[in-house]
Amino acid sequence: MATVIAVRGTAEERIAPELGAVSLTVSVSGAERDTTLARTSTAHEQLVAEVRELEASGALDTWSAGQLRVSSHRPWNNEGKQLPVVHQASADVEVVFTDLDRLGDWVSTISLGDSVGIGGIDWRLTDATRRRTQEAAQRGAVADAVAKAAVYAAALGLGAPTPVELADTGLLTAQPVPPSGGGERMFAMRASADMAGGGGPSQFTPALLVITASVEARFAADTA
Repeated sequence: MATVIAVRGTAEERIAPELGAVSLTVSVSGAERDTTLARTSTAHEQLVAEVRELEASGALDTWSAGQLRVSSHRPWNNEGKQLPVVHQASADVEVVFTDLDRLGDWVSTISLGDSVGIGGIDWRLTDATRRRTQEAAQRGAVADAVAKAAVYAAALGLGAPTPVELADTGLLTAQPVPPSGGGERMFAMRASADMAGGGGPSQFTPALLVITASVEARFAADTA
């Protein structure tokens, strides 16, 4: 009777990002609603004008700008007294760079403004590169499963194992599928960027992306 060998294969592919998506927020607070809205609108228009220049230079993949939002609230001081109304206006902008050198220079400059805050940078791949890299990781995970099964079979004195079942992680076991989704996932291995200004582009290092894949497999092996 054949022996069933169950294994999990894993693999990862490391690759430099091709795109950098910068999230920004233009925000102004003030006592006068109209004045606050006008200041925010001016800062937003200036930022969009700079983004359009970047687009015209060929440094961008895409960009988007949200509409202005206005809210009001009455803060409290440390003595429990409610202060006059404060109005806040804001708008979000996302800029996706293909030229990562320009991204570093621009972020260092734009972060010096009083009205613009940087929410973060999301390193990405193009769809075609992501698919190609995922496929490479998936093939590597299968190869890892085959190699593990062969080791176990040899240790038991069995012949070459024959694949019986193969699935994404979690589909062959009673365990729940991991939060990442099981089959493959992508994350940033490291990221270092001086987004506070003053550090210069030399301190700006794009994250190395790591795409991982895992599979579960069952093999059958007979006595050699």
